[in-house]
Amino acid sequence: MSATKTRTSSFSRNVSALSSSQTPGLKHGPNGTAFISSGIPDLDRILGGGFSLGSLVMVMEDSEAPHHMLLLRNFMSQGLVLNQPLLYASPSKDPRGFLGTLPSPVSSKDDKSHNRDPDQEKGLRIAWQYKKYFGENQQNFEIHKDGKYEFCNDFDLRKPLERQFLTGKHIDCVSIQDCRNLVPLRDHCAKFLSQFPRNDGGVTCAGRIAIQSLCAPQCEYSNAEWDILSFVRSLKGMVRSLNAVAVITFPPSLLSPSTSKRLQHMADILLSVKAIPDEDKELAKLLTGYQDMVGLLSIHKVARFNTQVPLILDTTTFSIKLQKRRFLILECLNQAPIDGSSGSSYGTSGSCSGSSKSGSLDF
Repeated sequence: MSATKTRTSSFSRNVSALSSSQTPGLKHGPNGTAFISSGIPDLDRILGGGFSLGSLVMVMEDSEAPHHMLLLRNFMSQGLVLNQPLLYASPSKDPRGFLGTLPSPVSSKDDKSHNRDPDQEKGLRIAWQYKKYFGENQQNFEIHKDGKYEFCNDFDLRKPLERQFLTGKHIDCVSIQDCRNLVPLRDHCAKFLSQFPRNDGGVTCAGRIAIQSLCAPQCEYSNAEWDILSFVRSLKGMVRSLNAVAVITFPPSLLSPSTSKRLQHMADILLSVKAIPDEDKELAKLLTGYQDMVGLLSIHKVARFNTQVPLILDTTTFSIKLQKRRFLILECLNQAPIDGSSGSSYGTSGSCSGSSKSGSLDF
């Protein structure tokens, strides 16, 4: 009697992936890549899911405006809201005081729909009807107040983060102002990262490292450029094999061109921010919504793990806007039309208009 043959299918469930996908603040992508959110919904969509676990993110600062702090604040707040351990290093005397400037997540449905279009709302309503068919295997991401989960929150920059998120034991703050070298910071990062080993049992928790202005002039090691390169290379090696993401901001204007290029080369994800002049009449005529822009974000490199296929972005430069002076959004740079109509946020569906009055497209 022949043994019963187990029927297999290419559509069989991956049990390990399903169990790990329920980890708050974690999203799985192609080729076994796992993402954590940057804290900015538009940036997550641009990068194809967020920051890949095991990646080193470098942000080049602008000497004229601290726009890099907007990215760093949202990244830190997103981790604290999701109860993900955070290591924050700063050249200030009291880095823990910076936690009081972190933004709070938006909880009301009215405020959270500030950049949501009707088509997206309709899609969410349809998805909600099928929720009952997923049962326990549906993906949920955390928002603490109502017990549900979100992968990425919208943050209100005018409302500070609630104290309950700042009193946990999972926050570690380090001052690097009086450090003669980066050995103590490297040891601190190694100890912090040791709690996020990567294994086959799935991701149970992800860590975040945020280092502000690594080459700040008030640090005693600021002139030791070779030590800075050695630290970044060491940190990249540690993060790559663990369930964590490190974000480092640095001022390239204070470094030699060769050192700045080496730092950029070591980054898995490379971003840069730039301030916009207050009164640039030529640029105001050229770009849509220029009066609402506070800066520009450029994406120079995107991490691609477990694949040799590059990610080709439609555009690499985006405008940074504060909608209602509260919400940080990114928009594609659009040429200003004659009628002066405004552009749309990244991720919203654009429409094409034909050249004829009937609206048909000419190819």
